[in-house]
Amino acid sequence: MRRIATAAAEMLTERLLPFWKALRDEEHGGYYGYMDFDHRLDRGAEKGCILNSRILWFFSEAAMTLQDNSLIPYARHAYDFLREKCWDQTHGGVYWSLTYDGKPLDDTKHTYNQAFAIYALSAYYRLTREQEALSMAENLFRLIEEKCRDEGGYLEAFSRDFQPVSNEKLSENGVLAERTMNTLLHVFEGYSGLYQVNRSPATANAMSYILGLYGKKIYDPENRRQNVFFDKEYHSLIDLTSYGHDIESSWLIDWGCGLLENPELTERIAAINSELADSTLQSAFRNGSLANECENGVVDAHRVWWVQAEALLGFVNEYRKHPQRTDCRDAAAALWKFITEKVEDHRPGGEWYWRLDEQGCPDQAKPTVEPWKCPYHNGRMCMELIRRDPDVYV
Repeated sequence: MRRIATAAAEMLTERLLPFWKALRDEEHGGYYGYMDFDHRLDRGAEKGCILNSRILWFFSEAAMTLQDNSLIPYARHAYDFLREKCWDQTHGGVYWSLTYDGKPLDDTKHTYNQAFAIYALSAYYRLTREQEALSMAENLFRLIEEKCRDEGGYLEAFSRDFQPVSNEKLSENGVLAERTMNTLLHVFEGYSGLYQVNRSPATANAMSYILGLYGKKIYDPENRRQNVFFDKEYHSLIDLTSYGHDIESSWLIDWGCGLLENPELTERIAAINSELADSTLQSAFRNGSLANECENGVVDAHRVWWVQAEALLGFVNEYRKHPQRTDCRDAAAALWKFITEKVEDHRPGGEWYWRLDEQGCPDQAKPTVEPWKCPYHNGRMCMELIRRDPDVYV
C-alpha cells in the first residue's frame, strides 16, 4: 500500500496534472471539452458544466493535497468560468453545457449537475476561503432542497426555470427513470463536501435523510447491490448491477457518513458498504480488474477507466476497515498494476484510456476527453491514496 501511494503521487504530479493544465482555454475561459483518441483537441467543442465543475474540484483538491500554490490559478480559472458562464443569473443554478465560447447550449438544470457544482465550490472555498464560493454552494444546496426534492426524495431533470422534464441524461439501458441511485449518491457527495466547510445542521439533516433512503430504498440486501433506476415510488425498473457505482458508494458513503460523527449511523451504514465491497469483489473482479456492469445476468466485461479507479479505492477502504481482508488488499494491488500497465495512456501527452476490452486493448472509438471523461475519478484516486498514507507526500 505504501508503494502504491508513492506511485499515485507520481502519477498525479507527472501525468494527470500536466495533462489537464494543458487544456486551459485562455481565450474563452474554462477548459476545452473534447479530445479524441488520437489526442486531437477540438477547441470548438461544447463545454460540459459537469466537466468544468470536476476540473475545479480537481485543481482545488490537488493544490491542498500537494500543498502546491502554483495550482491555485488553475482552480481560479475554472471557478471564474463556473461563476461567470455556467451559472444562470436569471433562474439560478448551473446549466448542463455551454458552447465553446461560453454561451448556454443545453440549459437543462439537472440535480446531478447542481450537486457537482456544490462539491467543486466547497473544495475551492476550502482552498481559498473566498466567501463568494461558499455562498454559491449554499445557494445551490437551498435550490436543490426547494426545487429538486419532493416528499419521497430527490428528482432528476428540470427546465431552465425548474419545471420537471424527462430524465434522458441519467437514464440508460432502455429505461426512463424518475429517480436514480447515481443522482442520490452524488447529491450526498456534494452535501458532504459542503458539510466539511459549513457544519450546518441543515446540511447534516439532509445527509442523514439521504442515508435513510440509501439504506431503505436504494440498497437491495437480497442481491447485495444497489438498484439503479426507479420510478417515483422506488420500484426498480431493471435488473442491473453497476459494479463501479457499488464499489464507489462503498467508500464514498463511508467518508460522508463519518463526517456526521454519529456512531450508530456509521456502524449501520458501514455494514452495508462492506457488503457492497465484498459482493463486488466476488462478482466482478477477474484477472486483476473490474467488469463494468451486469444486466439481466449478462456481464458487460469492458474495463472502464473510472470503474478501475473507484474499485481500487473501494478495496483499499475495505482493507483499512478490516485488516484481515487481505483479499481486498491484494485486489487493490492487482488493480494498480492493471491501471498502470493497461489503462494509463503511455503515449506522449496521454492521460488514461476511456475503455478497454477484456483483453486490455483500448477502445479507439472512445475519446480522451469529453463531458464525462475528466480528472475526477483518477485524480481523486491518487489523492485519496496519498491522504491515507500522509507520509508519502510531505
